Amino acid sequence: MNFNEALSWLYGFQKFGMRLGLERIWHLMSKLGNPHRDIEIIHVAGTNGKGSVCKLIGSILQEGGYSVGVYLSPHLQRFSERMTINNKEILEEEVASLITIIKPIVDEMIKEENTPTFFEIVTAMAFQYFHDKNVDFAVIEVGLGGRYDATNIVDPLITVITNVSLEHEHVLGRKIKDIAGEKAGIIKKDVPVITAATRNALAVIEKKAEDNNASLEIVDSKRWERMHGSMTGQEFLIKGSLTEHHVNTPLLGRHQGENITLAIATIEQLQMNGMYLTDEAIINGIAKTVNPGRMEIVGTEPMILLDGAHNVAGMKSLKKTLDEDFVYERLILILGILSDKNIQEILDIITPIADEIIVTKSHNERACSPSKLKEMISKKEVVVKDEISDALNHAKKVAKKQDLICITGSLFTVGEAKDYFDK
Repeated sequence: MNFNEALSWLYGFQKFGMRLGLERIWHLMSKLGNPHRDIEIIHVAGTNGKGSVCKLIGSILQEGGYSVGVYLSPHLQRFSERMTINNKEILEEEVASLITIIKPIVDEMIKEENTPTFFEIVTAMAFQYFHDKNVDFAVIEVGLGGRYDATNIVDPLITVITNVSLEHEHVLGRKIKDIAGEKAGIIKKDVPVITAATRNALAVIEKKAEDNNASLEIVDSKRWERMHGSMTGQEFLIKGSLTEHHVNTPLLGRHQGENITLAIATIEQLQMNGMYLTDEAIINGIAKTVNPGRMEIVGTEPMILLDGAHNVAGMKSLKKTLDEDFVYERLILILGILSDKNIQEILDIITPIADEIIVTKSHNERACSPSKLKEMISKKEVVVKDEISDALNHAKKVAKKQDLICITGSLFTVGEAKDYFDK
């Protein structure tokens, strides 16, 4: 089976949708010999910032001389982005080889009417891959929620919960405490927990940590200070448990201070457990961390910004960053949002500051139709373009050198925009 055949087989499981639960992934892993049990794992959940925190932790550990696997989802442009070791994506032939190993197990599960989901198969592949490559650490991002997410079969060194806000309410619950309960489901007995959650969400996490005799470290705004921020990068003072760190990062947006502090708190926990890692590795690891599609500038004159803000909290962070750190004449906004999001609230945050709005859609089957988005935007002229490439072409025609074109609303929208610019 070659790479294209393997990927075609794998994507065939997307039609089965999303089914939370651990019984299928446990079955898969047991048939593979439970490779995840031989890996030192850091498990990361939360609403926003998971990907940045995972990449920051991975980069710091790599800078310290360790071999580090990072598992993320979804991908922006290539399936191979989901599994990296020392920032290098899994090779096509390695993907094909893993699927060749897993396919007979899945075929047997199908016969038993116990068909696994796309994400469960990919998660099993990631664990097998990191095991085969004998990584020193694996940083694993939760796909959805936590308690019944396929990644929640691990016995990690450290559990990280970034923050908690409303998302996927149709699956995780309509209240913050319900969503926090799902995310706190990754907390394990005697495993340290680090979180930036607040208020009701924090109370849920505190209770879960206490029930599991898990030490809890809370990262709040007092733990970090932004010294400088611009369109080119930022400087933060991070007040760690062991020492203070002055760090520079190419990641944009004030909210990255929280993500960096969470990453440093995780590293400090490993240091306190006996791992050797220098302050220089922390500083250099943060300086080298990039996260494509999140506050990513891909063009100048006019400036073109990609940001995968796909929920209310993410859109608030984008708006704040545009207000604080960007200088431009007009904001030309290209929006493509998934239909299962809080669309009206997202639109109400970002559209008032736009001078021109173009609505579009990704090829994802969950994408909201541009015509519906237009109907939901009041007091603004809105241009409808069914294809992201057409939306970008239109934006570039009407933009002047001092304007800012911002493409946002979904990681899938941003991923297709990156494809456009790559071509």
